[in-house]
Amino acid sequence: MKISDIKVLRGPNYWSVNRTKLIQMTLDLEDMEEKPSNKIDGFKDRLEAMFPSMYEHRCSVGEPGGFFERVEEGTWMGHVIEHVALEMQTLAGMDTGFGRTRGTGQPGEYFVVFSYMEEDAGIYAARAATRLVQALADNVPYSMDEDILKLREIREDTRLGPSTGCIVDEAAKRNIPFIRLNRHSLVQLGYGINQKRIRATIASTTSNIAVDIACDKEETKNLLGAAEIPVPKGVIIRSEEGLREAVSSVGYPMVLKPVDGNHGKGATTNITTWEQAVKALEAAQVYGRSIICERFITGFDFRVLVIDNKFICAALRTPAAVTGDGEHNIQWLVDETNKDPRRGFGHEKVLTSIKLDDFSNKMLEELGYTLESIPPKGELVLLKPTANLSTGGTSADVTDEVHPANIFMCERISKIIGLDICGIDIMAPDLRLPINENGGAVLEVNAAPGFRMHIEPAVGIARNVAEPVIDMLFPKGSAGRIPIIAITGTNGKTTTTRLTAHIAKSAGYKVGYTTSDGVYIQNQLMMKGDCTGPVSSTFVLRDPTVDFAVLECARGGILKSGLAFQNCDIAIVTNISTDHIGLGGIDTVEQMAKVKAVVAESVFDHGYAILNADDDLVYKMKNSLDCNIGLFSMDEHSPRIREHCKKGGLASVYENGYVTIMKGTWKIRIHKVADIPITYGGKATHNIMNTLPAILATYLYRNIKVDDIKGALESFIPSPTQTPGRLNLFKFKQFEFLVDFAHNQAGLLLLGDFVSKMEGYPKVGIISGTGDRRDEDIRDIGRISARFFDEIIIRQDKHLRGRTAEEIVQLLVSGIAETQTKQIPVEIIYNEKEAIMHAFKNAKPGSLITIMCDVVAEALEMIRTLKEQEDSEA
Repeated sequence: MKISDIKVLRGPNYWSVNRTKLIQMTLDLEDMEEKPSNKIDGFKDRLEAMFPSMYEHRCSVGEPGGFFERVEEGTWMGHVIEHVALEMQTLAGMDTGFGRTRGTGQPGEYFVVFSYMEEDAGIYAARAATRLVQALADNVPYSMDEDILKLREIREDTRLGPSTGCIVDEAAKRNIPFIRLNRHSLVQLGYGINQKRIRATIASTTSNIAVDIACDKEETKNLLGAAEIPVPKGVIIRSEEGLREAVSSVGYPMVLKPVDGNHGKGATTNITTWEQAVKALEAAQVYGRSIICERFITGFDFRVLVIDNKFICAALRTPAAVTGDGEHNIQWLVDETNKDPRRGFGHEKVLTSIKLDDFSNKMLEELGYTLESIPPKGELVLLKPTANLSTGGTSADVTDEVHPANIFMCERISKIIGLDICGIDIMAPDLRLPINENGGAVLEVNAAPGFRMHIEPAVGIARNVAEPVIDMLFPKGSAGRIPIIAITGTNGKTTTTRLTAHIAKSAGYKVGYTTSDGVYIQNQLMMKGDCTGPVSSTFVLRDPTVDFAVLECARGGILKSGLAFQNCDIAIVTNISTDHIGLGGIDTVEQMAKVKAVVAESVFDHGYAILNADDDLVYKMKNSLDCNIGLFSMDEHSPRIREHCKKGGLASVYENGYVTIMKGTWKIRIHKVADIPITYGGKATHNIMNTLPAILATYLYRNIKVDDIKGALESFIPSPTQTPGRLNLFKFKQFEFLVDFAHNQAGLLLLGDFVSKMEGYPKVGIISGTGDRRDEDIRDIGRISARFFDEIIIRQDKHLRGRTAEEIVQLLVSGIAETQTKQIPVEIIYNEKEAIMHAFKNAKPGSLITIMCDVVAEALEMIRTLKEQEDSEA
């Protein structure tokens, strides 16, 4: 078996709108196509022996053991690999269970689709599952343990930590979108101008100076001491000589730790001898030259969490330790402790397994122990110097035991330091009494405090500490969103996108929009090229200046990665035609409609899907949608429009020379078509069609008035600036040049209809075929061209996409020959620029030259330059 391709889907997609995180693997079964599971001796027994837990997989049978029934009856290896990939992730601590396996349309080739929690782990699972199933089929040994360990390592390396993760999860519960900004813990919550950011538990609202103070332990202690907060006596040292002075002034027992350290790195506690002090100094100076030396406060280690200057919770922390039983050595006790089902690898469970290291050996050495020593029964043997959960420590919730005076003190500390998310470390006998009465002290104030000890305590009540963070960042009623209009279809997407964005901009919004020629932020071009996929959409949604997004969403991006957003407010589907059929496993227009429907299905329940009532496949989408429906049509008398509006629905129609909004049976005439520049006085029928959904979509926003829409329609000019490559007409002295991006049959038919209404003669067409389209599609381009042009020049795109230039030309010529009713001169000039120049030099007076351009920017620049040269010679 061979993996041909692996795609990572990160948003609503062809397979599922709700299950957005999917791996799509294209798998060629090769000779295994002839070997379903029931034809391989012993395969089911070997599979069951390796995955007894897979008994829970119900599969299509719908009950436990259902998948194994399918294996016994006989199923294809792609289906088996799907289930194995899911189970391997589950065994590695990533419980996930959605899968689909479907044929691609090619013999023996399948799409194997399954869910993932961490995408790198999903990719690894795809490959590992394929290797494993092949080994089972071949009856050769295979060790799955290495794969499970690797998956766990990938999970820990790539997933959000428990603190960041719980904040993101809380945001998701409130329908606040998020974007992970790097492979670590920097996350954007919300979109555009309404976004907030977090990095671990530091928020974009957190004061930079407060973080700086908290990271300087000496500065923190000085500020707290000056405010009469009990802190340990201490000094800053930088050398062994300074250490001697500190011992004299501070005395034993003492603590040494880096001034700017965190998470207990380089810290040594309960130092009672000079030898220990020297070793501790060396350990601390690994992390910085300046070391703080403090009096060691006896008692227990508490962490108090304050968010938005309000006390949230408190935890008692205990370092990794074992308790002697008088019979077994320390290594045995550690191993036994790690058998606790609550302990696991990294952050996968409530507790982390204890790993012995140099710190552990050092602490045992100070006690006169080794790993082979047998401690007396009941003796607590500490194995780590600090009480971090990530090194095997434990926590117990003590929120309900904290004295009001201590609560007041901690809230006051958060304001003294200036931290809105604040972790306060206290050493005291307990927190039930004010610490200034029981000898306790504040040891540190932490920016970016860990949340794991609070959300998953080993003992006591778990506290949802992410909730007050989200309350602070997004007050009740705020979701951090901006309006999103998503536009898809075969033709007209870019013009509709640009016009919609122009209307919103005219109404005062700061618009970001994506098109097939680039990404624009407030009309400034930020990225060039075909920008209709999720990367470009994300670019807009990440921009902190944008308060309105209009996103063109093409087939390719949906199939490759899914949508960049989980939900949009309004979706527009312009039309569905045969363009791109036969690519990416999409072999019928019905399948293509399913791809485009992903955008409509992503609309919020309270939002609108605006559908073309004149297109059967688009109109049919309304039957599977849960949102509101708006329709548009070139025929106000369409039965579909009449029925929809009779029920009180919204629609936009072309009627009596106007583009009009229908509210039920009431008409709101927006503008006369003859006065809308992009329609060329009504000749460009397809631009009337493109105008209809744009006006309806923008009308749905309260802040966009009818006058805003009307004014925007008047100021939206068909030009290389506002509509590059869309009916750009250049008027030379003796002839005219029309530039358009029409690149498929439906687009060329609409372009041909417009050209036929123009006065120029002869009408010259510069055409091309796209190499990855079907033979019939390329012939159709020739057939349609022969209907509308008097002369034809065949050029070639820069990228032939799997064909030779000669093949494409032959198909176009055959299409022309089939249709022409008169002799049509045909010239073949492969280079686009040379074809344009040839047409320019040989243009007849009064002629109209139309080019279906490949690289819009280059073609426009060339023709613009020719026009400027002619003007300068006048």
